[in-house]
Amino acid sequence: MSEASGKSAVRHVKTAKVAELATATWSNCLVIGDEIAMSGMTAHPASRDRKLGTYEQTLVVLGKVRDLVEAAGGNIGCIYKLVIYVKDIGDKDEVGRARRDFFEAPYPCSTLVEVSGLVFPELTVEADAFARLGVDLRQAVQEVVS
Repeated sequence: MSEASGKSAVRHVKTAKVAELATATWSNCLVIGDEIAMSGMTAHPASRDRKLGTYEQTLVVLGKVRDLVEAAGGNIGCIYKLVIYVKDIGDKDEVGRARRDFFEAPYPCSTLVEVSGLVFPELTVEADAFARLGVDLRQAVQEVVS
C-alpha cells in the first residue's frame, strides 16, 4: 500500500503470449497489491486456426492463465481459484482431465457452470482466474479436521 495515498498500487500486466487488443474494453490481467485478477480466458484465436475439443481448449485457457500469472511475477502455484464456464456440462470430465494434467494436487478451488453460449461459436470453455503473489499451493499443508 502506498503510504502517501493509503491505496494499493494497481498494475495492468500484459504479455506477448496472451494478446490484448488495443481496442479492448477490458484488461486481461490486473494486479492489485498481491492479488491477481484475470478476465475470462478462451482458446481464441487457436480455436479458429484448428478444431479443438474441450480438453484441448481447456489446456490453452490454463496456459494463458499461467502465462499471465508468470508475467505478473508469480508461478502456477499462485493460482488459487478458477471459475470455468462450459457450453455443455457433459464436458465436465474433459475439463477435469485437463485440470489434472495441468495442475498438481492440491488443485485450485473451482466452480464449473454451464452457459448457453460464449463469444465465438467454436468455443466450448472459458475461465476466470484468481491468484495471489507470495502463495504457492504446491507447498500447502493438508489439514483434516474431525
